[in-house]
Amino acid sequence: MNILVVDDDILVTNSLKIILEAEEDFFVPFVGKDGEEAVRLYEATCPDVLLMDIRMKNMDGLDATRKILETHQDANILLLTTFLDDEYIVKALRYGAKGYILKQDYANIVPAIRAVYAGQTVFGNEITSKLPKLLKKESPSFLYEEKGISGQEYTIIEFISQGLNNKEISEKLFLSEGTIRNYISVILEKLKLRDRTQIAVFYYRHR
Repeated sequence: MNILVVDDDILVTNSLKIILEAEEDFFVPFVGKDGEEAVRLYEATCPDVLLMDIRMKNMDGLDATRKILETHQDANILLLTTFLDDEYIVKALRYGAKGYILKQDYANIVPAIRAVYAGQTVFGNEITSKLPKLLKKESPSFLYEEKGISGQEYTIIEFISQGLNNKEISEKLFLSEGTIRNYISVILEKLKLRDRTQIAVFYYRHR
């Protein structure tokens, strides 16, 4: 099994390489130091599993996960971090990471890699216990943030979905109708939609 290890701490990277290659069927032919290298090395080597840190310079592990999975939907990405951060966990789930475990759980790294390679989803015990609460409070706002929708644009989307026309929206927001039209054009471009009706459908579909 070929494993790509990416971490901005060279001591961690080297330690993980030694630990993993102690397994007879594990090979770590390449390592990286940030998300940009993770994307580049994944494209070049197509590893069986990508074991990657989250907090890194240039591009973090979450953005690298999203970018890789946009073109490689079957990528087995296991995130390894010291941070039990709610936002990180939710993003890891949304982006499609196959696992999220803490570096402190070093004894579980090898079993987690094997599980991910076998098609399972792996989250450490501390993370699993948080999931019900996180998923319950998760809102569609994450989707809009991911697409670059600002707070003002989201408000306009809500008004469109309520059936308000440009004049009515402009009166509520104290903006000109021309400005509202410009906002709507930007919203359509960001969401890759054609018209106001599709904006309303998108809104209600993702509530």
